[in-house]
Amino acid sequence: MIIHSDCLYFKGDIPCKPHKEFGYHCEDCPKYNRVSDTILIIKLGAIGDVIRTTPLLSRIRKEHPNAHITWITYSPDILPTGQADLGKSLVDRILNVSVENIEFLKNISFDWLINLDKDAIAISLTNSINAKRKSGFTIDEFGHAKPIATEAEKHKWETGLFDDLNKQNSKHYVKEIFEICGYEFNGEEYILEVDTSGQSWNIDRSKKVIGLNTGCGGRWTSRLWPTDYWIRLAKELLNNDYEVILLGGEQEDVKNKFIQKESGAKYFGFYPIKTFISLINNCDTIVSAVTMAMHLAIGLKKNLILFNNIFNKNEFYLYGRGEILEPDFDCDCYFSPICPNDCMKYLYPEKVFSAIEAI
Repeated sequence: MIIHSDCLYFKGDIPCKPHKEFGYHCEDCPKYNRVSDTILIIKLGAIGDVIRTTPLLSRIRKEHPNAHITWITYSPDILPTGQADLGKSLVDRILNVSVENIEFLKNISFDWLINLDKDAIAISLTNSINAKRKSGFTIDEFGHAKPIATEAEKHKWETGLFDDLNKQNSKHYVKEIFEICGYEFNGEEYILEVDTSGQSWNIDRSKKVIGLNTGCGGRWTSRLWPTDYWIRLAKELLNNDYEVILLGGEQEDVKNKFIQKESGAKYFGFYPIKTFISLINNCDTIVSAVTMAMHLAIGLKKNLILFNNIFNKNEFYLYGRGEILEPDFDCDCYFSPICPNDCMKYLYPEKVFSAIEAI
């Protein structure tokens, strides 16, 4: 019996899709699609980091239409499982980070390994997994991250080591990772799937819907905007006939309930990631600090008003659908978890409202 284990549809332990749908066997299967090369993407990171790496999938699939692509991550649920324009799955195998999956990968030989993370597990995987070509970051003799070879890798590594070099950087993240892979960025979009079934929302879609994402996570609280500013902004928006939705996670629940009570904005609660994506998809414009919600807004092609105070604003690419606002205060809290000047209070609600009106 002929077995095409090099076919993109082949599973190895269960029937493939062409067999289940049409009863084909390998020797006479018209759907046989030979794998040209095998590619492993290592992007473990936070959900937002994973989302903003997805533009690479379109380009890789375009350049390698018959590649078998594997991606290992802490956030497997956020990756696209649908089909690319070329009729191939964007990612053929999505793996969660686990001892079992790491051991599995160590027993495969890849044509191209792409590691875009610099944490200990990621760089260890670069070193221990066999691949003909490797891009991104690996491990040195002291257990630290180091660039593999190219100038693009060195650029990304050095700007992560020194604040002064980071401040001088004029390249956004997506451009940087494309260059690491040897590509020129041509405006490829984030890829984000939306589950439109199930949850319905009490939202007045006859008005422009503004989503206010009031949190920023627990690591960089220097990015927090004052609660009374959120209240003032929500009231101003409501007074000007906008529909206002408060967004956030469990950490923002108490705050959002308070803002709802004081302003009259709508708040539906906090939800798992897929439901949260659905809620954001019902908004026209998102106002947010640099958080996961920012990446979701970009992925959903929403207008975005982005608050920034501690990062290099050149890092963020909004695809022409937004504006980055910074405090009217020359602060030195660059990459600081806590701002000694509470500089976000110098980004006033009136300025934010004007930006929303303009967009």
